[in-house]
Amino acid sequence: MNFRYSYNRWLLLLGRVVNLRYINRWIIFCADLLVSLGVSLIGVLGLLSILRIHVESADVLRLGLASLIGSVFSFWAFKVYHGVIRYSTLRGVWRIGAVAVLKVLLMCLVLSCLGAGFSPSVYWVGCISDAALTIVMLIALRVFVINVYNSLLTQLGKKRKRILVFGTGEESVMIATSASQQVFLSNYSIIGFIRFGALKKSMRIAELPVYQIENLDDLYRLIPRNNLDGILFPNIKTAQQERDRLVRYCEQALLKTLVVPEMEEIRDGQMKRSIREVRIEDLLGREEIRINLTEIGNLLEGKTILVTGAAGSIGSEICRQLAHFPIKRLICFDAAETPMHNLRLELEERFERLDFVPVIGDVRSPERVDYVFRNWHPQVVFHAAAYKHVPLMEENPCEAVRTNVFGTRVMADASVAYGVEKFVMISTDKAVNPTNIMGCSKRLAEIYVQSLSMALQRGEKRGNTRFITTRFGNVLGSNGSVIPRFREQIAKGGPVTVTHPDIIRYFMTIPEACRLVLEAGTMGNGGEIFIFDMGEPVKIADLAKRMIELSGLRVDKDIEIKYTGLRPGEKLYEELLSNKENTKETPHEKIRVARVREYAYPEVVEHVDKLVELSLRVEILPMVREMKAFVPEFKSKNSRFESLDA
Repeated sequence: MNFRYSYNRWLLLLGRVVNLRYINRWIIFCADLLVSLGVSLIGVLGLLSILRIHVESADVLRLGLASLIGSVFSFWAFKVYHGVIRYSTLRGVWRIGAVAVLKVLLMCLVLSCLGAGFSPSVYWVGCISDAALTIVMLIALRVFVINVYNSLLTQLGKKRKRILVFGTGEESVMIATSASQQVFLSNYSIIGFIRFGALKKSMRIAELPVYQIENLDDLYRLIPRNNLDGILFPNIKTAQQERDRLVRYCEQALLKTLVVPEMEEIRDGQMKRSIREVRIEDLLGREEIRINLTEIGNLLEGKTILVTGAAGSIGSEICRQLAHFPIKRLICFDAAETPMHNLRLELEERFERLDFVPVIGDVRSPERVDYVFRNWHPQVVFHAAAYKHVPLMEENPCEAVRTNVFGTRVMADASVAYGVEKFVMISTDKAVNPTNIMGCSKRLAEIYVQSLSMALQRGEKRGNTRFITTRFGNVLGSNGSVIPRFREQIAKGGPVTVTHPDIIRYFMTIPEACRLVLEAGTMGNGGEIFIFDMGEPVKIADLAKRMIELSGLRVDKDIEIKYTGLRPGEKLYEELLSNKENTKETPHEKIRVARVREYAYPEVVEHVDKLVELSLRVEILPMVREMKAFVPEFKSKNSRFESLDA
C-alpha cells in the first residue's frame, strides 16, 4: 500500500514537472556551474593523470577556485541560464562556445594570480581540453533535459494527436524540426511529412519519414499504418492551393486539417503561436490584395480621423488598420457600449502610442455629432455606422431610414460645416436594384452624399469636403453573418439552415475590405462610388456542406441541411452594379468606379426631409411608398411591401 502511495506521488510530481512552463533560471545556473566545475576537476585532472603529469594538491584547490570564478563570470556575461532548456536550438551553441573560451581565459588569469606551478605545456593542454569538454558537457546537459522532457511528456502527458506536415519545403521542415514546435504543437506530435508524387522510395528528412501519395486511396492506406489524426499545412496560402485536392481528401477521410496561422492573427505581445484548424474563411480567401501604404500614410499623416460605427465588424477593423499609420488622433464613435469597451481595451493593449478617444453617441443625434466635431475637428471621416440586417430592417423600416439615411445626412452635413477634407461612406451591394428596405436605405444614403458632393463641386453649396462611397458585398466573419451562424449550428449538432438551395453571395474578408476602403479613400476626388472586385460568387448551400465536412462530419448523416425559404426582402443573388450602370477603371485593379445617375441636391433634400418626417411619425406605408417613388428600381421581394410596387 505504501509502495503504491509513493509511486502515485512520484507520478504526480513528474506530471507537475512536465506541465511547468519553464525551470527557474537559478536552477539552470547551478546545474551549468556543477557541470563546468566537474569538467575542470574531473575531466581536466583526469586527462593530466592519463598523460602522467603530476599536479600538486594546492594546485588542485587553485584550479577549482579558478574554475568557479571563471565559470560564474562567463555564465553571467553570456546569460546562458536565461533560456528555456527544453526549447534550446543550435542557434544557442555559439553562446556555449563563448562561455567556454571566456572561462579558460579567466582561469588562466586567476591561476597566474594565485601562483599556480603549471608549466606552459600544462596550460595549453588544460585550456584546450577544458574548453572542449565544457562545450560538449553543456550541450549534453541540454540534450539530456530535452529527451527526458519529451519522454515524460509521452508517458505522462495527455495523448497527443499524430499529424503529418504537408510538403518538404523550407517552411515545412522548419516547423517539423524546430525545438520551439512544443510551444505551438502542444496537443500534436509530428510523425513525418506528406507530399504528392509517384516516387515510392523511402526518404527521410531530419529522421522523419516522407510519405508520397498520388490519390485518396494512398492516403487511406497511410491512416491505419500511422494512427494518423490530421494534416498540418505550413501556411494559409498552401491550404488554399490544396483546397480542391488534399483538403478534400482529408474531409472524405475524416482527418483534421490544421494550419500554422499568419503572424497577423496573433495579438501583439502574445508569444504562443498555436496551430488551429483550417476554417472556411481560409479556403474562400483569394490572392492578397496589395494597397499603396505610402500614399495612404501620406494622406493620413498627422490627421485627426473619425470612425463611426467604430465598434462594429468593419468599423473596428478600420480602426486597427488606421492605428498602424502616423495619424494624430483616432476618434471612435459608436452607440454600442460593451463592444466599444472591448475595442478600447484592445487598442490600449495593442497600440500603446495611439492617441484615441472612444465616444459613445448616436449618428442620429445632431447635438452629439456636433459635440464631436466641435471638440476634435476631424479631418477625415470613415462612416461605417449603419443597420445592416435585411429581415430586421424589413420589420423595422423607420429605424433603417432614421439610421442609414438621416444618420448619414447628419454626419455629412457636420463634415461640410466643420471643413472635413474627406468623407468615406461604407455602402453595400444590396443598394444595387434593392429588393429590401435596408438596401434602399443605403442607396438613399449614397444618393445624398453624392448629390451633396456634386453641389459642393458646382459651387451650389459652400464647402470643400470630398465625399467618397465604397460598395462591396458580404464580409466573412462579420457580426451576424452566415459563417459564424453555420459554425454555431454545427457545434450544436445541426440542423444547418439555408434559406434557398440556389442562393449565392459574394464574400470578402474583413481586413481586405477595409484595406480597399482606405485605398479608395486615398484615390477618390469626390462624388465617386467605388466598387470592389468581390471575386467569384459562392453558393451558400455549398458553403454549408463544406463547413460540415471541414468539421469532420457528413452531410445529412451527422448534420442535416434544412432549407427554410427566402426571408423577407431577400433575393437569390446580389449585384454590384445595376443594369443602367457601367464602370470605369482606377489605378487599382481591384477597384472600379460606377457611373450612376446623378440627382439634384435640392430635390434630394426635399425627399429626405419627407422620409425623415414620416419615419419619426412611424407612418410605415407612406414612408415606403415615398422610398419607392424616389428610388424606382426598388422592387420588394418576398415582402409585405410588394403591394406598393403595383
